[in-house]
Amino acid sequence: MTGAREGRPMVKSGTLILSVAARLLLPLQLLFSVFLLLRGHDEPGGGFIAGLVAAGAFALYLFAFGRHALRRVLRVSPRDLVGVGLLLGVSSTLPAWWSGEPFFTAHWWTIPVIDFKASTPLIFDIGVYLAVVGVVLTAITALVDTDRHDEG
Repeated sequence: MTGAREGRPMVKSGTLILSVAARLLLPLQLLFSVFLLLRGHDEPGGGFIAGLVAAGAFALYLFAFGRHALRRVLRVSPRDLVGVGLLLGVSSTLPAWWSGEPFFTAHWWTIPVIDFKASTPLIFDIGVYLAVVGVVLTAITALVDTDRHDEG
């Protein structure tokens, strides 16, 4: 079933209110998750809770528009996010290892052009963020697929 004007499939899975809310809340929740990710070292926040907020945003979108719409928005498999997140988490330990320092010793680098301080804890938090988003979305899409197969 396609829409008359757009030529796209019509939304069958959610209500009008859910669809509008999901479209409006997705960018806001993702922005808030990035805020939580970046403030995590000085105040409450960090990669885990930021990843949960981002996964919640994508889950809301999934419930409103379906799995294919989520794939178009996400553009990457959730399992790939888990792999990249784990890779970043492990790679954040390498600068300390190369320097002969204890495991997980933090290192900072200043990027003078934009006055930004990058660090291994930030790289680790980004890895946790991606891994949490990937794991939660993998679980939710598996549950949606299981539910769909049970109905058919």
